[in-house]
Amino acid sequence: MAKVCWPYFDPEYENLSVRINPPRVSVDNTSCNDCTLVKVDSVNKPGILLEVVQILTDLDFIITKAYVSSDGGWFMDVFHVTDQQGKKITDAKTIDYLERVLGPKGHTTDGMKNCPEKRVGVHSFGNHTAIELIGRDRPGLLSEISAVLANLHFNVTVAEVWTHNRRIACVLYVNDDTTSGAVDDPNRLSIMEEQLKHILRGCEDDDNVARTSFSVGFTHIDRRLHQMLFADRDYEGGGVTTELDYPPSFKPKITVERCEEKGYSVVTVWCKDRAKLMFDIVCTLTDMQYVVFHANISSNGPHASQEYFIRHMDGCILDTEGEKERVVKCLEAAIHRRVSEGLSLELCAKDRVGLLSEVTRILRENGLSVRRAGVSTVGEKGVNVFYVRDAYGNPVDAKTIEALRKEIGHTMMLNVKKDPASTKAPEAETSGWAKTSFFFGNLLEKFLA
Repeated sequence: MAKVCWPYFDPEYENLSVRINPPRVSVDNTSCNDCTLVKVDSVNKPGILLEVVQILTDLDFIITKAYVSSDGGWFMDVFHVTDQQGKKITDAKTIDYLERVLGPKGHTTDGMKNCPEKRVGVHSFGNHTAIELIGRDRPGLLSEISAVLANLHFNVTVAEVWTHNRRIACVLYVNDDTTSGAVDDPNRLSIMEEQLKHILRGCEDDDNVARTSFSVGFTHIDRRLHQMLFADRDYEGGGVTTELDYPPSFKPKITVERCEEKGYSVVTVWCKDRAKLMFDIVCTLTDMQYVVFHANISSNGPHASQEYFIRHMDGCILDTEGEKERVVKCLEAAIHRRVSEGLSLELCAKDRVGLLSEVTRILRENGLSVRRAGVSTVGEKGVNVFYVRDAYGNPVDAKTIEALRKEIGHTMMLNVKKDPASTKAPEAETSGWAKTSFFFGNLLEKFLA
């Protein structure tokens, strides 16, 4: 019998174009007076726009303008970025990291481990267990979740919580309080899962009401939260979100038109500007299996205008009204998930097992409902940010804030902020970049002083 000889296939063939034409990254601080220009030229590949935007937003950059072109085999982007204070990016370590991770040797998952000043986003911890939870939201739910973890001797080192349309999605990183390692005991994980499911279900008997999952390794928290809520179809919660939750100032205007000349669907978004807005939109379009070929992003004062020329991955455009309506709903949900009007509480304290449980218990006992939360560990310090309202969704009154200060002021640093969008503040206070984002640097400096 003749021996069959298969042709040799080089496993590196798929990366050949990248090796021949490696990505070129330029960080330009001379061309523009008020921002830094980040230019990226590389071979086009699926998901590359999301990768680049993800890296920029994980560094807490504010994207004021962007021009994207990826038609054909080449990807060319220009981003106008500033730091959280609206200044140019001048830190040499940050620029070096940016050029390295976006350049020829850049690997998103490996590079983010050493991301300077990283607080919330990618966390690649081999000695942590990632917990994902999704279910029906109610006042005090986060307090109950953190109490279960504390009682089972799990320490929460990183977490982020989003609520939207009466649904809650959480990604938490925990480790064992005695070994400081990942939890790999199947019995303990089973007990944790059962107790968390019981809490998430509440009075509901349907198992589909709540879901939990565990993993060891890294995940991009913001990306996963979008994916979880999208899979949960939170965008279909029509009629649940009220004007109290999202006032008219936050309601985006989204249209989907057809570009006959080039064969694209054109998605236009006009809404109140905020941090990570472009990431949220690009992430959602990617998860919906759409490819962005061109984009034009700009911020005009407090508002942002974003235009995307897209096709489905199979090359088709949005033909039916049903497809267009679904895109509009999904983008509205993506924009709203990160919006939290009202009061934000920033707390910093020495990290310990049960810290999150203690803080959320105090918030619950004072009648506060957590709309969104970010938890991080910086050295030996636990840094938490909570966006809160009262149990009925109303703004928090001054008496409640004073009671909170008296109860936790002795053991924690507390910084109370009001979202500029939720109050008619003087023009001097609301001018510039009044964005909402987790940025812990100033609070941590105060605590360590």
